[in-house]
Amino acid sequence: MTSALDFMLAARRSEMQGLQALSLTCALVVQISRLVHALQRERGYSNFCLGGQAASHAHTLAELSQQALEQERVVRAALGQISASASADKAQLFTRIAYALHALDALPALRRRVRDESVSAAEAMRQFSRLVAALLAVVFEAADTAVDPRVTRALVALFNFMQGKELAGQERATGVAGFMAGYFDQALQDRLHFLQDGQKRCFDSFVASADDAARTEWEQLCKAELVEQIERLRQVAVRTTSTQRVQGELGDLWFDLTSERMDTMKLIEDHLADSLQQLCAHKTCKAQADLDNQRRLLRQLDQLDRYDEQGAPRLYNVQATELQVLPGEAPGGEVNRSLLQALHEQTVRLQQLQDELEQARETLSERRLVERAKGLLMSRHGLSEESAYRTLQSAAMERGQRLGEVAQTVLNYSDLLKQ
Repeated sequence: MTSALDFMLAARRSEMQGLQALSLTCALVVQISRLVHALQRERGYSNFCLGGQAASHAHTLAELSQQALEQERVVRAALGQISASASADKAQLFTRIAYALHALDALPALRRRVRDESVSAAEAMRQFSRLVAALLAVVFEAADTAVDPRVTRALVALFNFMQGKELAGQERATGVAGFMAGYFDQALQDRLHFLQDGQKRCFDSFVASADDAARTEWEQLCKAELVEQIERLRQVAVRTTSTQRVQGELGDLWFDLTSERMDTMKLIEDHLADSLQQLCAHKTCKAQADLDNQRRLLRQLDQLDRYDEQGAPRLYNVQATELQVLPGEAPGGEVNRSLLQALHEQTVRLQQLQDELEQARETLSERRLVERAKGLLMSRHGLSEESAYRTLQSAAMERGQRLGEVAQTVLNYSDLLKQ
């Protein structure tokens, strides 16, 4: 009996350690979300400065760069804490972190080039977006290594929302470039459509995993007047041509509206981050309480053993459906039934957690397949990211399949060609 209880305690302690490591990971994700937002703001004003408006935006850009730098220090400190929790299941996460740090190390040089106006707006946009993508990859892997289904769902919701918000930031920059030029050529229009489709996909996944409060906040934003104004500007953008231009001042209006939308998104993102941290704290406290309950059961067992002054052996009918004791051994029987019940409850609970965890990770697995298939099409056929995604999307619509199923088919076919 004592050995069984010991292993029950060991199982709970192992779960507790996993939750404590998960809490550190979630704290890192929260800080990364703040850094991503700071970088998105810095990127937005960098585009303005490199678009010929440095005089009016240079001071604001300097302040935003400093804010991003301060948040970067916070993230690096959080990374220092999580590095101590190395384990086999975190290998991919740590690889993503290494790449993100490498991209962060290149940021000071990019800032100098922006300040000196020795880099194009398109190249600065590309490098900022590459850094943000590296940070989002860390959030993705964090969600994929979470050991608790509710925490995984919360991380999935946060990741998809952050991804959608990043695409909204890229749409903001693309819109600024087009309006400042006076019209949107076919490449810019294709880019806008790609970014808008991507946002819808990300926000749909977010809605499927988010809590009711976050969904309500998102629905309110979608119905806001500023979103209607942005949609009207989108329609203006697609109607422009080299002979039907618009005034460049629309770029300022577009930037202000899309920035307001992103700032409102940041409030929802903060809600998701706060909920994630609260959930981690709640799970850790509950695990500790369960661990304490198991210890009380162990103390109860010790007390009953001491109460049995005769020291008579407890005999059991191994063919019975339940453990039975000889007459007069009722206290021992109660303890064993309690032990069996506790073992059964823990087995059922762990199985339920595993089932829920697999469901929560399904979205992440599909995203990974789509990204791999997209990369394969880009490298094999020289397609752009937008074209590769459109190809997968068209195939999914024609076959009536999910995007992930089509992506898996593409990858399987590639594997067959290698044989």
